[in-house]
Amino acid sequence: MDLGLKDKVIIVTGGAKGIGAGIAEVVAAEGAKVVIVGRKAVDNQKKLAEIIAAGGQGSTIEAELNDPSNCKKVIDEVLKKYNRIDGIVNNAGHNDGVGLEKGSYEGFIESMHKNVVHYYLLVHYALPALIQSKGSIVNISSKTAEVGQGNTSGYAAANGARNALTREWAVELLKYQIRVNAIVVAECWTPQYSEWIKTLPDSEAKLAEITSKIPLGHRMTTAEEIANTAAFLLSEKSSHTTGQLLHIDGGYVHLDRALANA
Repeated sequence: MDLGLKDKVIIVTGGAKGIGAGIAEVVAAEGAKVVIVGRKAVDNQKKLAEIIAAGGQGSTIEAELNDPSNCKKVIDEVLKKYNRIDGIVNNAGHNDGVGLEKGSYEGFIESMHKNVVHYYLLVHYALPALIQSKGSIVNISSKTAEVGQGNTSGYAAANGARNALTREWAVELLKYQIRVNAIVVAECWTPQYSEWIKTLPDSEAKLAEITSKIPLGHRMTTAEEIANTAAFLLSEKSSHTTGQLLHIDGGYVHLDRALANA
């Protein structure tokens, strides 16, 4: 399906690896000019080289988004290069394990900056350009906001904020015809997930236990499956979809997990 994204300028944060990389690849394959924003220039350039080799186009920006001042710099750089912004995918973040019992004020606030403050700031600074293009915003979120995980208060709270901002922005930006949606991720195989599972005792058995509880196919969601939905939400093919929290998770959150063993 032609999603009509040709030559659209789409910013993808955390676009060098994992879910962000999958989104960058798919929107570039649809003809968009993807802007990969990430912490490490070498990783950004590697992913862009792969996209270009596959016939895509785009650019990269090295930025540590934990620093609020860098958010405006990112938007200024994109506008200087392309003079437009058609979409933003807020994806960068990290499940950093800042809990309640053993956490701290400093760690909690740092987690907010790492996981949600830049979502707000990037859209805030890009809003004039998005108004002009009647663009689309996609926030990547996590099941932790809805089901909890334990020992990750910062990340869970940030994802609750991501979901709330999705609905709030959808309302505030109706008058500009800007659509705002979120993809809620559960068990998706990414480099970050791979590193986490390795920290657990008998990691292979734990992974098998987790996948056995995913109703649809007893398997992890792929980054490409998340990316396909993100591209759809960025496009005019989803022209009457806004304020939605879409769970791309094989039924993990909402279906009875007893079904997984049926």
